[in-house]
Amino acid sequence: MPIVRVEMWPGRTEAQKREMARAITDVVCNVAHTTPDATIVIFQEIAKEDWAQAGRLASEEEV
Repeated sequence: MPIVRVEMWPGRTEAQKREMARAITDVVCNVAHTTPDATIVIFQEIAKEDWAQAGRLASEEEV
């Protein structure tokens, strides 16, 4: 049973997550030769103040 975890900043709509879940499931099924029922996609939204890259919080970056 493949489990795919997608970590991202908040702000995606439910429709965007639905589309990503379908696309990810399709790819996993095609490559791993599994079924959609056996494929799990988990979305976890991480606040920008809890995400850092190159020593800087994402919340500190200019938009």
